[in-house]
Amino acid sequence: MSWRVEVDGATCISSGMCAALAPDKFELGNEHAVALRPEVDEDEEVLDVADSCPAMAITVTGGGKVLGPRP
Repeated sequence: MSWRVEVDGATCISSGMCAALAPDKFELGNEHAVALRPEVDEDEEVLDVADSCPAMAITVTGGGKVLGPRP
């Protein structure tokens, strides 16, 4: 199963945490961070990055459920 990764540009504060933790999956764009691939294979690293986002701007979904950030 693949997961969908989204960065909410209105919430993102461009801290760079995601790009620092997973530069192969995220980068800082002109206005906010972006996921390099909107769909990824199941990968715990993506959930860890979503949990590490200080603005909680990264959402990971899979199988119709929100997987991250985890509460």
